[in-house]
Amino acid sequence: MATMLCYEGKLSLYCFLGGMVSLLVFYGVDAFWYEENVWTKVGLAVGYYIALNVVIRIRYNPRDYQIAVRAAFLGAVLAAGIAVFLYGQARYKSFGIYATLMALFHYSEYLGIAICNPKTLSPDSFILNHSLHYALAAAASWVEYFVEVHYFPEMKTYKSVWTAGVLLCLAGESLRKVAMITASKNFSHLVQFERHNEHELVTHGVYGWMRHPSYVGWFYWSIGTQITLANPVCFVIYAIASWKFFHDRILMEEITLLNFFGEEYVKYQERVPSGLPYIRGFRVEP
Repeated sequence: MATMLCYEGKLSLYCFLGGMVSLLVFYGVDAFWYEENVWTKVGLAVGYYIALNVVIRIRYNPRDYQIAVRAAFLGAVLAAGIAVFLYGQARYKSFGIYATLMALFHYSEYLGIAICNPKTLSPDSFILNHSLHYALAAAASWVEYFVEVHYFPEMKTYKSVWTAGVLLCLAGESLRKVAMITASKNFSHLVQFERHNEHELVTHGVYGWMRHPSYVGWFYWSIGTQITLANPVCFVIYAIASWKFFHDRILMEEITLLNFFGEEYVKYQERVPSGLPYIRGFRVEP
């Protein structure tokens, strides 16, 4: 795969794996586990990542640093998630899995664009700074999780619940990445308002089953994260908020697609559903 990647993609992959492996090695140091205070362990891990960040800053120029530091951060989060799942108390294991899923999702977004459409690649392709609402939603899920861990620790220990969440996340993640690969150079994280010469309407593969498979995958992935955390409140909030976000996004995107492809897209709409429940998209009324 490395031969298919642009320079930025290779850089991100090396730093992601480096951040993950080096922190896993750090977690394997016996002295780390002899320390019983969990917050001291967290502090040691954070201190290690800060040191790693300094090394990356010295090693790379400012442009490459923006890629390297994000990739290494996600690799470190993945390693931390694995460590929490393997060695943490039962009530925290699901959070370790959640951290792993989050790291994989955000890194694979960047890697996917690096493979499919490197012309649009930027540090924003990690979508770590997707929006203020996205950050607030993530913070809300963490608050709910730790409040419930404190008052209702047993509800976070049901393996069947977080297993169902993991399966839903993996299914959604897989669908989204297949959609990215299928669309190839036509895929972008941003809604396109101008048609480029190479822009084509993709209707084969998963796009023959649903018009917006990448959004469908993201929708179910987001819900799956809350099942993984066993967050009943945020599960409902995420379902409603995600549905509203994709409803509005698809509406806006299909206006541009109708402008780009005209009657061809109208026929595609008639033939293939959006893929998300109760979302029809923008329709041209006869």
